[in-house]
Amino acid sequence: MDHSMHMAMGHGDMGHGGMDHGDMDMGGQCNMNMLFNWSSENLCIIFRSWRITGPFSFLFSLVAIVILTAGYEGVRSVTRKYEAAHTQRLGAFVGSYANTGDNEIADPILPNGLVDGSHHTDNQGSPLLVGRENRAALARKGKITLAALYAIQVFYSFFIMLLFMTYNGPVMIAVAVGAFVGYLAFSEGTPASKSVACH
Repeated sequence: MDHSMHMAMGHGDMGHGGMDHGDMDMGGQCNMNMLFNWSSENLCIIFRSWRITGPFSFLFSLVAIVILTAGYEGVRSVTRKYEAAHTQRLGAFVGSYANTGDNEIADPILPNGLVDGSHHTDNQGSPLLVGRENRAALARKGKITLAALYAIQVFYSFFIMLLFMTYNGPVMIAVAVGAFVGYLAFSEGTPASKSVACH
């Protein structure tokens, strides 16, 4: 039996080694790099639908990333303002208790500056008790709102982390530029030590 013809063909030529799968167009596949790169070819940003198809879509995406990242500082600013206003509202309740005491309502002051002792009452029907209940309701509402704002911040920061994890140089730079713009627009004198990094 002559095996020379069989040997001449060689089994190495029959494998997939000679086929180049990298050049095949798979119908808009996303290019997922795990190494730093500068390429925008087939780049998908977070979602398959957010795919770079050309230079204009890439430029538009970079501007959108700057705006999204700057928005994170906007959310932080809204949270800071709400927290300060909430603390001030709660402080107003504490101030009213400090002025009147626990067991009695303060005597009304007459226009001539004298205290009218005839209106001295026990705290059974006291508006301060209603005030305490209102303060507790306000505290609960404020805590729920602050928790929701905190959850939005955490979600937002992870979203920004996913943008950064495209490992694409221009996208990473757009994230940094967005943080810069956001800090300039919304910082209001707050320290720059807080990072956008995941939580």
